[in-house]
Amino acid sequence: MNSMADKVLREGYTTGSTATAAMKAAILALRGEFPKKVEILSPQRQSITVPVEEAHAENGIGTATVLKDGGDDLDCTHRTPVVVTAELTEHPGLVLKAGHGVGTVTKPGLQVRVGSPAINPGPQIMMRYVYEELVGAGRGCTVTISVPAGEELAKQTLNPALGVVGGISIIGTTGIVKPMSEDAYKRSLTPQLNVIWQGGFRTAVLAPGRIGENAAVNGMGIPRACIAETSNFIGYMMEQALSVGFQKLLLIGHMGKLVKVASGSFHTYNRISDGRMETLAAYAALNGADRGAVRDILECGTTDGAAAVLKKWGIEEAVYSQLAERAQVRSERYLFGKARVGVVFVTMEGKVAAVSSHASELIKEEKWHIN
Repeated sequence: MNSMADKVLREGYTTGSTATAAMKAAILALRGEFPKKVEILSPQRQSITVPVEEAHAENGIGTATVLKDGGDDLDCTHRTPVVVTAELTEHPGLVLKAGHGVGTVTKPGLQVRVGSPAINPGPQIMMRYVYEELVGAGRGCTVTISVPAGEELAKQTLNPALGVVGGISIIGTTGIVKPMSEDAYKRSLTPQLNVIWQGGFRTAVLAPGRIGENAAVNGMGIPRACIAETSNFIGYMMEQALSVGFQKLLLIGHMGKLVKVASGSFHTYNRISDGRMETLAAYAALNGADRGAVRDILECGTTDGAAAVLKKWGIEEAVYSQLAERAQVRSERYLFGKARVGVVFVTMEGKVAAVSSHASELIKEEKWHIN
């Protein structure tokens, strides 16, 4: 019997393929054809067959619904209905519109112009193939893409940070969803940095999670528009920020993540790096904690538990300050000194616990503040 590790993961369709298939079914409905599946072409002209949930035509408008199938990469859009209407016109050309639940681009730095529907170049190519196949030169076609649940789904994506408002994006470079790899996830984070740069900011604020982001916005007056989520890929995102042009970075997050950076770990997923307690124990000992305290820290399951031991000894401020400074040194060394990096430790409650020297400088330069 094969183990789960040996299981071949099932591929799915991108939102771009889903919308393109619905477009084709909608145009076919205008001809009185109602197929249960349609064949479309990827941007690389590879054939993709997609099931159609429903199609009909009324008053010169074809409408079709296709369910997004993410395969074994079960993202938030899996099984979401994508509804497309198609209307033939006398004005040559393909016109794509964002219906309900499809976002509009409001910030520069993405692949689509500001003010345009959030339909990426790959899906646009696929839809043009359908237009050329079924409509052709001399006639026009207006296509409106809607995702009824799109506004709610967008809250589970990076769209708000990227300046895409009103819903999700229609995306996909190959038309096929391969179960999400770590590389793919990392690449999905990098557009945030381009948007921040295009927004005119020259200090990028990197936050591993919501605790750091909320502390930055609510406690320090930092604009949300200059904050990029890093997830566990802190080192990778620092490198990407450097490649975009940033030379000033502020890393802010819960100490449970950033203690790892202080110890030289820049991929903070707990199965890959977790020397938090060892690091805290070493710094506690450096500041006078006895063997019993060190043992208590090593037996803790969380950094909040270790914090209680540090507080008991009255050394928490010293330890956090030293670790923030160490994380700063490690980060700048990681980037070979090509950027100034400041580090801010935040508690679970969102309070600032420590600020490194370069973080203080950056905060002052940007006229931010610490409550």
